[in-house]
This record gives sequence, C-alpha cells and structure tokens, in this order.
Amino acid sequence: MLITSLLSTIAPIAILLSVILPSAILWLECSAAWLARPHRHTLSESPEARTPQGLRVAVLVPAHNEEAVIAETLHSIQPQLAPQDILLVVADNCTDATATIAQGEGATVIERKNPDQRGKGYALDYGVKYLAQQGHHPEDRTDQPDIVILMDADCYVHPGCIQQLTHRAAASQRPIQCCYVMATPAEPSIKDRLSAFAFLVKNWVRPLGLSQLGAPCLLTGTGMAFPWQILKDAPLASGNIVEDMQLGLDLAIVGYAPLFCPTARVTGLLPQGADTATQQRTRWEHGHLQTFLSQTPRLLKAALQQGRPDLLALVGELSIPPLSFLVLLWVAYALLSAIAGMTIGAYLPLLLTAVAGILLGMAILLAWAKAARDLLPFSTLLMVPVYLLWKIPVYFKFFRKPQASWNKTQRDRTIEIQD
Repeated sequence: MLITSLLSTIAPIAILLSVILPSAILWLECSAAWLARPHRHTLSESPEARTPQGLRVAVLVPAHNEEAVIAETLHSIQPQLAPQDILLVVADNCTDATATIAQGEGATVIERKNPDQRGKGYALDYGVKYLAQQGHHPEDRTDQPDIVILMDADCYVHPGCIQQLTHRAAASQRPIQCCYVMATPAEPSIKDRLSAFAFLVKNWVRPLGLSQLGAPCLLTGTGMAFPWQILKDAPLASGNIVEDMQLGLDLAIVGYAPLFCPTARVTGLLPQGADTATQQRTRWEHGHLQTFLSQTPRLLKAALQQGRPDLLALVGELSIPPLSFLVLLWVAYALLSAIAGMTIGAYLPLLLTAVAGILLGMAILLAWAKAARDLLPFSTLLMVPVYLLWKIPVYFKFFRKPQASWNKTQRDRTIEIQD
C-alpha cells in the first residue's frame, strides 16, 4: 500500500519535472526551428555581411599546444579581416611550436605561462587585458576594439562569419553566438554520425528555435562576438570546464543575454580516438549538468527579481540535459513504470512516460528533418540504442566522480571544408 501511494505521488512529479518538462521544451524549440525559413550560412556577398564602416574588430584565439591545427584556423580568419582589425593569439602554457606558427601566419602573439591556472578562461582573460592595455596599435593605448570575437584554435571559420558576427553584435549591443557545428571524418562511423547529430541539435536546431521564439541562447564555445564595453569587465578568469556557458549566463543576468546568428558558421572536428572523444563528451556533459544544478536557482532568482521572461527562457534551455542523457533517463523511467504497472497496477507513471516519449521522439524527428537528413540516414537514426551504450559510463562517472578540472581535447588532423 505504501509503495502504491509513493508511486502515485512521487513518481508522477519526478517524471513530470525530469522528463516531460525538458522534452516539452525541446519539442517546442525543434518545432520552431523546423518552421524557420532556410538561412544561407555564407553571406560574404551580402551588404549586411560586410563589417560596418569604422568598426574595429579583434579576433581573440586562445591556444594550448595547437601546432597541428592553428595554421588552418588562422588561414580561414585572415581573409575576413580589415586592415584596422587585429588577430590576437594567446599561446597559453604551450610546450610546442604554436606561438611560432601563429606569428608566421601574421597573427599578433602573446604567451602566457602559469601552470597553476590552466584553462581557456584564464587565456581569454589574459588576451582581453592585453587589448585593454594596448588596443590595436601599441603606440595608441586609446585605440581599443569595438567588437571582440572569440574563436577556438582548432576550427574552420566560414567566409562571411566574422562580418556577420560583427554586424549583429554592433547592432544589438549584446553577445552573439554563431552556428557552431561538427564535421565528421571522411569515413564516419555510426557513433561519429550520431555524435555530430547530437551536436547539430544542441548548437544549431535548438538555438534557431529559441531565436524564432524571440528568446536568447546559451554560448557554445567558439564563434562568439561581444561589444568591447560588455566583454572588458566580464568575469573570464576561471578554470570552469564549460566557461563559455557560464559566461553567457553571467552576462544574461546583468542584462546582456546572448543572441543566435544562424548565418555565421564555424565548423569543428570530432575527435578521432575513442579515448579523446570520451574525454571531450565527459567534459561537455558533466559541465552542463553541473551548471544546471548550480546556476538554475541563481537564474530563477534574477528572473523573478528583475521581471525578465528571457531569463526564464534560459532556465528552460538549461533544464534540457544532454540529449543522450535525456533519452537514457526516459528509458529508465519507461522500464520502471512498466514494471510498476504490471506488478501493482500503478499506471499513471506509465502514462506520463508515454507522453514524454511522444514529445521526445517528435523533437528528435523534427530536428533530424530540419538539419540532419544528409548527415544521418533514417536507418542510422534507429541505431541510437547502440550510441547510448557508449554514453552510459559517462553518466555513471558524473554521479560517482564528476569532472571538475579543464582539459584540452587533442586534435590529430585538420578540417576539410568546401564552402
């Protein structure tokens, strides 16, 4: 009798909050994205894509031992810069030829040595302080940038991206996030395709849906533009394993919630080695879950105190866990609910789980139809259970010993992109 009572009260609440609510928000975002008109990703021919006259742009590239890939990244950035712009590379705790290669590519390079403070956040803070002191020209300390764009050292910046980000940041005076997606290897495995699909959902489909709904987005790591007056005093120096997400939330609370720019595109590359891929996904997904637990109360408090629906929208976005975790959670609830229904006749949890499954399944199908039909044949989409088996240890590790320190994702090849 006690078990039946608990299942009738606690289980429905747990299912509602942890599965139905995030699945419903995900479905809403994917539906809005599916209805959005197609966007061209490279708009270098458009007048809107050109840097507004008189604006000075600094592209800041933090780099830690990136000698294998940084030259290609800088090659994709350089043609998009005007003579008054600066390309600044922070060679952070490097033990390889990153600094030398970047200098050879025409970038301004500053080196940082502090093995006790490792992480992208510290490198960004060092670069911003340099810009604050030096501006674009060492002889003129007042010549500071109007817009700062943060780019990772291991990605391809598509033509027109810098101009699009600059235009949007200048016009809105808010942080702007580009469309950051992942390229698969030349002969991708099923796991590669499903990983790239999960990335597309997180970094393209969901932000596009939020944009269509008039809501802000989260920052996703690279291709981020900031008006100088917003970035110069932002809290950057930390070893947070998802420093970009945290930065976006910090700025949103003080009135500068990030916006999504679907026409500006940056492409990264999925790591090739199994250990490296697991390490990368562990950092991203543990960081998301930790940020949700630590920042949701803060966001809710600020939303209520300031009367800001946009912060509530970010709470909803943050409440959606990594897609594979959400599917695994639904599977667990579905199994337990089915057992409860067959053994003690408690069918409400099973009904609620079915509703969550419908919402989640529709969201995934809408996202696939919008963004991934070329990447992921429908037959491969049915292999999701195999992909989930790979992810289970990542989540068990979160509950046992969540990752707390930043680490670098190793890259062993460059990105081949055809625009």
